[in-house]
Amino acid sequence: MNAPLHPDTSSLLGERSRKDWSRILRNSGIRSSRSMGQNFLVDPSVVRRIVSSAGVLAGDLVVEIGPGMGILTRELLLSGAEVVAVELDRELMRFLEHDLNGASGLRLIERDARHVDVAELTGTRPYQVVANLPYSVATVVIRHFIEAHNAPSTMTVMVQREVAERMIAAPPHMSLLGLASQLYASMMIAFIVPPDVFIPPPKVELAVVRMTIRKAMPLTLEERNRLFALATMAFQRKRKTISNGLSQGLGMPKTELEGRLEQAGIDPARRPQTLDVDEWLRVTQVLAS
Repeated sequence: MNAPLHPDTSSLLGERSRKDWSRILRNSGIRSSRSMGQNFLVDPSVVRRIVSSAGVLAGDLVVEIGPGMGILTRELLLSGAEVVAVELDRELMRFLEHDLNGASGLRLIERDARHVDVAELTGTRPYQVVANLPYSVATVVIRHFIEAHNAPSTMTVMVQREVAERMIAAPPHMSLLGLASQLYASMMIAFIVPPDVFIPPPKVELAVVRMTIRKAMPLTLEERNRLFALATMAFQRKRKTISNGLSQGLGMPKTELEGRLEQAGIDPARRPQTLDVDEWLRVTQVLAS
């Protein structure tokens, strides 16, 4: 592990065990919110593995979404990173302000990560996102950051395993989420996380996904919006062929649509989940108007 930026931080952030976190939760009176998808990670070995998977180095700027009780925040600070932690829950914010009072390199922001101004958090500095994302907002938060003008270099995020598998899925199992994720980033599942490392344990397995954001985005913003509009039409009718789904969605004669798809080298009889990202790019170009 890298040395922290400030020597006093390591004594403040001494490692806590699962029993320590259980006791703190019990004594603090903090309860997880189902509506916010809160399950508190309490296993030190998991947070060490998250930080290692993210490749965080001393001096890196990291945005953490939903720090909760701060177990991942502590590990990030111990790695020597500067951390901007964005938390919406006011009760948790008060706990973090008290528990991490005096921690060097930490800035706590009480804000909704789905709508936060990313430039306000990072300025023009390169940064990473490392987070245990609440289930209810995971995909919205990911898209908010990867579409930002100053997108992160990487995102290492814990999400439901089912969501992670949809993000990395390839044809013939492509989904709208997979298309959106892979358009902006290359990604891999770093490891699977069992439910028993949380309080309370969720009913599903989770997975840590590492996304490397593309430096040069394909298509213009207007064309990418067009791609998502077309893909949404098709995936809403995913049991239909792509020609049937898009002709209905666009109100375009089927024969004309089939001709354009063939121009892009796409068999009109295919289903939308069988197309990869490059093929969707070609579909967008031939249906630009």
